[in-house]
Amino acid sequence: MDCEAARRCSFSDGQPLTAKDVAYTFNQAAKSGGLTDVTVLDQAVAVDDTTVELRLKQPQSTFVNRLITLGIVPEHAHGPNYARQPIGSGPYQLVQWDEGQQLIVEANPNYYGEAPGIERLVFLFLEEDAAFAAAKAGQAQVVSVPQSLAVQTLPGMTLYDVDSVDNRGLMFPYQPAQGKTTPDGDPVGNDVTADLAIRQAVNYAIDRQALVEGVLEGYGSTAYGPATGLAWDQPSANIEDAQPERAKAILAEGGWVDNNGDGTVEKDGLEAQFTLLYPANDSIRQALALSVAEMLKPVGIVAQVEGKSWDDIEPAMHSNVVLFGWGSHDQTEMYNLYHSQSAQGEFNNAGYYNNPAIDSKLDLAMGAPSEAEAIAFWQAAQWDGQQGYSTAGDAAWAWLVNLDHTYFVSDCLDIGQPQVEPHGHGWPITANIETWKWTCN
Repeated sequence: MDCEAARRCSFSDGQPLTAKDVAYTFNQAAKSGGLTDVTVLDQAVAVDDTTVELRLKQPQSTFVNRLITLGIVPEHAHGPNYARQPIGSGPYQLVQWDEGQQLIVEANPNYYGEAPGIERLVFLFLEEDAAFAAAKAGQAQVVSVPQSLAVQTLPGMTLYDVDSVDNRGLMFPYQPAQGKTTPDGDPVGNDVTADLAIRQAVNYAIDRQALVEGVLEGYGSTAYGPATGLAWDQPSANIEDAQPERAKAILAEGGWVDNNGDGTVEKDGLEAQFTLLYPANDSIRQALALSVAEMLKPVGIVAQVEGKSWDDIEPAMHSNVVLFGWGSHDQTEMYNLYHSQSAQGEFNNAGYYNNPAIDSKLDLAMGAPSEAEAIAFWQAAQWDGQQGYSTAGDAAWAWLVNLDHTYFVSDCLDIGQPQVEPHGHGWPITANIETWKWTCN
């Protein structure tokens, strides 16, 4: 059922939701920017109460994804305090928000679809260990846990092992350190990782399956790019990894040699060392970073692992290797990670990767008239047999693993069939929350 079919779609305050609200939402989003990028929109026009015309500045093959990721806001109630007092048209409405502690929602009586199976939901904001303890004590019915805790059992709860495209990888600063800075004045470039031999050697030296088994406890899979497992992935870009001898050969061919016998290769007086940053509050990224550092030592590369807050990582992420997490069902992410125009001193293309040939393929993918044609260009940007941003080409990243998302769910709660989930900002498991049902008395 949709609003047009029902002819009775309204916001939770009872006011009707019309095409004017949709047009208003898209026009405001185009002006303000944000997580949902609709800046290619020229104008949204409400043709009538149920029809919206979206006029783009130029063709964009991925714009259709915005239609399901941009939440519609009511023009009559949108203002400075809207984020803290939201009004929507979904199955639930906000009742109470205690910042950093809990969020309480109740079924929206004006929801156009079938009424949710659960009347009231409380979301608790807890650290990993505290969330696990709450579930163990019967105080939480759904809890997201890291893979290290998924191996345990909780009475009265079932483990859900959900496939995802939530990946982890090493972002390399691509440019040499030549005094360039971001618009905010942060340094750009790293003389070690600017060398192709270093980036390729790291990719070949890493044993990704060992990371899946040892760090993720088997709850994950190997990743060789940001789209591994998706329809626009390029399988021919995958490599046979866990080859330290090949990594050593690549380094030697690139002029990196251990001249003083200290176990670290060097080139023109520069040692093969870099700092590997990860967010200090993420136990999985910490374990991945430390494991990668151990895998690189035998080939003569030293990764100095440091856990920091994001506030400390951000100014350093354009000149140091960072263990990032990405993963989306939207191909735009690939464009944002690798197109030179995305390098603006933010998280997108933080390494300032720049290859005009790859830019061209990404531009063709973005402007393609059909999904099939777009996919061909997305794949060619990864590897076309001669060049690409993947390991065989520029090796702009060393992608490591795709995480499984692991949850403990009460045996009294029917959450249906989870979908393949993206990188986890928000609540991916709640995508079908209006269908959840409590099965116990």
